[in-house]
Amino acid sequence: MKKHLFDLPENMIYLDGNSLGPLPRNATEHVARMMRDEWGQMLITGWNKAGWMQKSLTVGDRVGRLIGAPAGTVIMGDTLSIKVYQALASALKINSGRKIVLSDTGNFPTDLYMAQGLLKSLDQGHSLQTVAPEAVADALSTDVAVLMLTQVDYRTGRLHDMNALTRAAQDLGIVVIWDLAHSAGALPVDMTASKAEFAVGCTYKYLNGGPGAPAFIYVRPDLADQVEPALSGWLGHEAPFAFDLEYRPGKGIERMRVGTPPVIQLTALEAALDLWDDVDMQDLRARSIRLSDLFIREVEARCPALTLASPRDAQHRGSQVSFHFPEGYAVMQTLISRGVIGDFRAPDIMRFGFTPLYTEESDVLAAVEILQDIMENSLWDTPEFKQKNAVT
Repeated sequence: MKKHLFDLPENMIYLDGNSLGPLPRNATEHVARMMRDEWGQMLITGWNKAGWMQKSLTVGDRVGRLIGAPAGTVIMGDTLSIKVYQALASALKINSGRKIVLSDTGNFPTDLYMAQGLLKSLDQGHSLQTVAPEAVADALSTDVAVLMLTQVDYRTGRLHDMNALTRAAQDLGIVVIWDLAHSAGALPVDMTASKAEFAVGCTYKYLNGGPGAPAFIYVRPDLADQVEPALSGWLGHEAPFAFDLEYRPGKGIERMRVGTPPVIQLTALEAALDLWDDVDMQDLRARSIRLSDLFIREVEARCPALTLASPRDAQHRGSQVSFHFPEGYAVMQTLISRGVIGDFRAPDIMRFGFTPLYTEESDVLAAVEILQDIMENSLWDTPEFKQKNAVT
């Protein structure tokens, strides 16, 4: 339990770390020191003296430890959307004789949007097919080029069996991409054991890297020197400062660099990752299950109008719990006004994240007590709480 290491507002119950993790206390000084002593005093020499250019790799290795990836296979930078594009473009190049990208209807929309845009720009007869999450295994075939899935459904928390689906896909010659946005830092992940070709993810959720924290991409080691990056940015060049006019891909995972590393954001993430150095992911997962199971039991006992949207079996669920309610948005706004922070996903889902680094059983029980009061007394039923905000 590391609650004291986070700068959480007093009297707030924060159940939205699955969307944006709170500020680690050490990050403020870590970033201030970098800005003062490195950017302030070194200026451009900081790229060499302070190791800014290497941060994408050194921080990538620290993220890699949390997803079961060997050193030198994860690199940081850009946004998750960019990393999805890179992974999918490379995967299609590997499987150039096939034209179908298979995903599911629970995938985060940006992954599907990036796929749609890429396939349209290729204009080579590719198609994106989506099926219900539970139908993915049956939809695999030798016509599919790439299987692209998010391991944990962003709305319901439904958890795919990564190893089983990867094995089934690869038996049919399909290249596999996993989005770990709701997995990294939430549950044990072992990319080495899964043998998937690619993985991508963000670091502002369970990893607490801050809003806009850089994304990551993993490439299986045996493919790292073979993949052809569609976004051939100058820092992915074999020798960026040779300033050649022709692109030559860098060595291994370095070819998946695109633009200049976001050094300030990487510094904040570096500080956040300090909190993970002694965390056992199996222990964290067990505690996550205890917290989420407690929440489900208490909500169902006290708030019968709510319907569980997440899998009841914790082995099939990530580190979040969702409930259906027709006026879920208004209920969530009422909760927020009372200091219980979750979020809402259309059309009717109230979503709560459980992050064992700082969430306690007492937080769960207090949140349910407030939710019960809101539901029993219809406190949500006011124009104020039904007014939609830009971010839900």
